[in-house]
Order: sequence, then C-alpha cells, then structure tokens
Amino acid sequence: MKRFFTIFLVVLFFSALVFIDNSFSQPQTQPQVQASKDKVLQYAKPKKPVKIKLHRDKKGEYSWDITGENADEIIRADKRLRQLLKEE
Repeated sequence: MKRFFTIFLVVLFFSALVFIDNSFSQPQTQPQVQASKDKVLQYAKPKKPVKIKLHRDKKGEYSWDITGENADEIIRADKRLRQLLKEE
C-alpha cells in the first residue's frame, strides 16, 4: 500500500509540474491579434521641393519662375520671395 501511495504522489507531482510549466509559458494577458488580408500598406510620397529660377534684368529688377507639384507651396514661396525683395 505504501508503494502505491508513493507512486501516486510521484505521478501527481510530475503532472503538476507539467501543468505549471504550460500555464507560465503561454501568457494569458496578451491580446489576440488578427491580421486582415484586405489591408493595403500605404506609403507616403516624399515631398518634391519647389524649384525657383531667379532672373535679374539690366535695370536690376528681379523676376522668377516657380515650378512644383503643390500649389500651396508655390504660393508660399512666391510670398516669401516678394517679402525678401521688398526689404532690399
């Protein structure tokens, strides 16, 4: 009878170790993440700079040609040039 009880305790001990090992190896607080196949990664295009060609005529007056893709950037560059040339 003692032998049966000892074997029972050993089996119980090893099964408890296996159960504890499995419960610690898989964290239960980690949320499940599901990936969707229909999501498409979108990358932001780098902004192209505004190109300015500055011209000076014989009288010393300035004019310029501004090219670019974004109209707001072109308008800002034009205003900035006008302010800078008024100061001189």
